[in-house]
Amino acid sequence: MAAVNVGDRLRKAAGPAHVVERAPLGPLTTFGVGGPADWLATITTEAALSAVLAVCHETGTPVTILGGGSNVVVADEGIRGVVLRLHMTAITQPSPERVRAEAGVTMNGLVRWTIGRGLAALEAWAGTPGTVGGAICGNAHYAGRNIGDLVSEVGLVGPDGRSSTVPRASMEFAYDTSRLKRTREVVAWADFAVLPGSPEALRAVARQSLAHRKGTQPLAFPSAGCMFQNPDPAHDRIPAGIAPSAGALIDRAGLKGHRIGGAMISPVHANFFVSDGTATASDIHALAEHARATVRTTFGVELRDEIIFLGRF
Repeated sequence: MAAVNVGDRLRKAAGPAHVVERAPLGPLTTFGVGGPADWLATITTEAALSAVLAVCHETGTPVTILGGGSNVVVADEGIRGVVLRLHMTAITQPSPERVRAEAGVTMNGLVRWTIGRGLAALEAWAGTPGTVGGAICGNAHYAGRNIGDLVSEVGLVGPDGRSSTVPRASMEFAYDTSRLKRTREVVAWADFAVLPGSPEALRAVARQSLAHRKGTQPLAFPSAGCMFQNPDPAHDRIPAGIAPSAGALIDRAGLKGHRIGGAMISPVHANFFVSDGTATASDIHALAEHARATVRTTFGVELRDEIIFLGRF
């Protein structure tokens, strides 16, 4: 199908004001790098999400999901096909023990909403970058807990535009992953189990979480969060005397502060790669590959990406 027809169908599905051709993506990410999308579709309702995915399915147009723009690096040449930016931002409470957040709700926004209503479960996630949809897709983790542990069920839209409701047990949650990595389904909303709590006590937990992040993460520079997954001691042979963490391995390999172009391995936390404001996506990718190769050569451990590289590298 001709490209102009795809664009026309996308505008009809999402609304003319919500579809932009050759839209720059760098400003929509926390790293601030990367080229344009062929089409950027801003999605504000589940109906629009279903309609746009159906168009892409029928036309064979590639689809990429971009939530809050954290945990990703967009290639310098951009992304082909349609990039969906989910701006579905409603939060409701279907029952006393359940809160429903749409995919475009920021994790920080959800934390504030629940604390303000005296609902406990999510307060320790204060300071988590990105959106609910991205957190569910990658089963975000913090302080030894996974976001999937708090989920009751998830509303998904398949690549063909069909909606379904999936219980937590069927989400295939595991470290840094979920069934979405396999099925290419898209999160529309997620229900979280909550309990009554004192707003004052919940705010204290949130402040502790924020303080911990500020003290251990290089928040002053653009980044996308942790570059690599932590190795699994059950499968990866970690040398004695080194903690089973990607940051510890990179640090012990002597790479803190190492640079390629405008990208640098943070001196604060070796699993955070940051930009001095001039980095390209290629700089960041090259630095990640250098760190991976150095750790492999030095310790025999293969680091696996946590950050997702979108586009062609």
